[in-house]
Amino acid sequence: MSSSLPPAPAGYRGWFDFCFHNPNDAQCEDVPGFYGYAISLPANATFLALFSISLLGFLGVYLATRRGLVFTFAFAAGIILEILGYIGRIMSYKNRWDENGFLMQICCLTIAPAFLAAGIYLCLRRIVYAFGPENSRIAPETYTRFFIPCDVISLILQAVGGAMASIASHNHNSTQTGDNIMIAGLSFQVLTLLIFMAVSLNFALRVVRRHRRLGADALDQSEEARAIRRSFGFKGLLAALTIATICIFWRSVFRVAELSRGWDGPLMKRQDLFIGFEGVMIVVACFVLNVFHPSIFFGSMMDGKSPRKAGEKPGSVSDGKGDLTSDRAGSV
Repeated sequence: MSSSLPPAPAGYRGWFDFCFHNPNDAQCEDVPGFYGYAISLPANATFLALFSISLLGFLGVYLATRRGLVFTFAFAAGIILEILGYIGRIMSYKNRWDENGFLMQICCLTIAPAFLAAGIYLCLRRIVYAFGPENSRIAPETYTRFFIPCDVISLILQAVGGAMASIASHNHNSTQTGDNIMIAGLSFQVLTLLIFMAVSLNFALRVVRRHRRLGADALDQSEEARAIRRSFGFKGLLAALTIATICIFWRSVFRVAELSRGWDGPLMKRQDLFIGFEGVMIVVACFVLNVFHPSIFFGSMMDGKSPRKAGEKPGSVSDGKGDLTSDRAGSV
């Protein structure tokens, strides 16, 4: 707060309290609120509109295809939280001394990408089926059984930490404990994303090397799997999932750095970094999957079904193991 300001008017605990009740008073221009900057209404209104469009897109595809219920739920939940977060920021534009908008945005925007990450994790199992389970070191189902619980743990830590920090802030106590729990949840999310990217890359390398060594026999030769792999949309989906994963990872790293110094830290006062590393990253992650939607380009496989047909060669096993043992020597 500017030292040039006189004592707060009588009847108020200080200038912060005065500005909360009189946000349009000219004397409040130099009185800091919960943010270290004036909220940009055009930027936040744009993000609110974009996330609303993205949500309608995901819901529309589900209604049209009736596929990917769990994926749709994960992305819809994440985007709804993004929408609520930007509503909170717009509330803060109207009154940056009102803690309700600030707490709403920091809690919702912190945990929202965990739901989006869960939707992405679900897709790796389908990708393994599209190329053939025998190309994977582990059964396709193991990916979701590992990554989804990790994501839930991350989500719980972030939610509990956010709730504790919000309560502490409301009671004018230190938010350090809640902040630390949120950082732990975000850090665990970063670690989970790193492991996910590593196993995805390992699977891709196995597919490439086995294909070079075995030719077409290395891949699932069912008609549906071949049709999916040949389609431009499926290639675009693989690129979209890669971009979305990198965007969420980048955003999560930024939020760890941002929260590491508390709510008054230097990164918390940088609206340009927030827009670029939070808003833009998550918008890109959502829209690339709006365009290359898994429910469209995975077909019936989106519901967790293997395209493997009965009566195919014995080595092609749909349980995710296939010829894994015999191929171990030449694998990555």
